Formats: sequence, C-alpha cells, structure tokens
Amino acid sequence: MTDFDPAVVAGVLAHMNGDHADDNLLIARAFGDRSAVRARMVGVDGHAGHWVYSTGADDVTAAAVQADPNAEGDLVWPGERALRVMWSTPISARPEIRREIVVLYDRACAALGVEPREHD
Repeated sequence: MTDFDPAVVAGVLAHMNGDHADDNLLIARAFGDRSAVRARMVGVDGHAGHWVYSTGADDVTAAAVQADPNAEGDLVWPGERALRVMWSTPISARPEIRREIVVLYDRACAALGVEPREHD
C-alpha cells in the first residue's frame, strides 16, 4: 500500500493516532460516515491516506481499538470500515504527507462546518 519507507509510515501513523485522533475522526466523518465515533489512520501511499472507522455498533471493536490506538498496517477490526481518501495531488516525499493531511483536515472541517485550528 505504501510508496514510502516503512519507518516513515510508522512515524506518520504513530503521530496521527497519538496526537491527532480528533483529526482522524473529523476526516472519517467528512469522507466516510457522519456517525463515526472513532477512527485511526492505518496507512499512507503516494495517492491517498488510509483510515478505518467505527460507528460504535460493535463493542468488541471499540475495546480492541482503545487497547491499541497506534496499531499499524491494514488491520481492520470487525465492525470497522475502511476509508481511502485521495490526496489533492500525487506525492512522493515525506513533507508532502503532512501538507496533504492538512489539506484533508481543512476540507473535512469545511464539509462539517467546523472551524479549523491554525496550522504551524
């Protein structure tokens, strides 16, 4: 799934799932299902970001996701739905991943009527 070094992907996933869980949920609600209650990023490639989300219908899934919020790879727990969101343009360098996630975050906020925070 990735065009990036596995260490880069692991770093992005750890950062997004550890520091930006709310952003993952916004992206899942905007591009997946507005009723999503939890989401995590599971991958990145040169064309898209990959998330899984849950609408909370499966309690076992909720417990599993909370037990390991930084799980790597394409692991999709029962009750989760896969979500692939295309970047605004194909990317090939690590700094472009952040840029494109910020673009998705801003688009998600606009779609949901949420005021986006300022970006560093």
